[in-house]
Parts: sequence; structure tokens; C-alpha cells
Amino acid sequence: MTNILTGVGASTGSAHGTARLIHGPDEFTNFQSGDVLVCRTTDPAWTPLFGMASAVVTETGGMLSHAAIVAREFGIPAVLGVRGALDLLADGEPLAVDGAQGTVTRVETQ
Repeated sequence: MTNILTGVGASTGSAHGTARLIHGPDEFTNFQSGDVLVCRTTDPAWTPLFGMASAVVTETGGMLSHAAIVAREFGIPAVLGVRGALDLLADGEPLAVDGAQGTVTRVETQ
């Protein structure tokens, strides 16, 4: 299992939080303040989650995608285009997200 995933650093900054895998709007209630939003893509319906997220990780998207623009507006790190993120990351695992470097790192727990 790889500990570091890479993508496009679309909004700078770094954050730590719990991975919360969200597949669609019906799972929005599973999201808690400080979680790292991990999803395939976002659209305007997802915007309320950005106000609660410590960071955003998507499987698709780039610098001009909805997730990138909204993450920059909210001042939270975003790493986009992380292929297979929903399959490679586990819901509830601790992550460190670096939006400048475009990395998502699994944080080892003691």
C-alpha cells in the first residue's frame, strides 16, 4: 500500500484530518467539520461541505474545476486528479494534504 498519493495541487496550504469518502449528496450527512473531503468530483451542490472541510481530494479535475475554485475561495488545500482516491483511501483514516505539493499522505497512528 502506497502512503503518498499525488495529484494536481489546486489550492495551496496544508491540513490534517480524517478522510471522509463521499460518493454523492445522499452521504453529505456523514461529513463532519474538519474532515478531508474525498470524492470523485464536485459541483455547486457540494459547496456547503467546503465550509466544513479541512481539505479536498478529488479523483478528477484541475486548476479551473469547481473544486479548485471553491477550495481557493474557502482558503483550504485541494489536491485534485488523484486517480483511484476512492478505492485507495479508507473512510476514517487520518490524512495530511499538501495543496502546494499536490500530495495526500496517510498519517501513521500509534
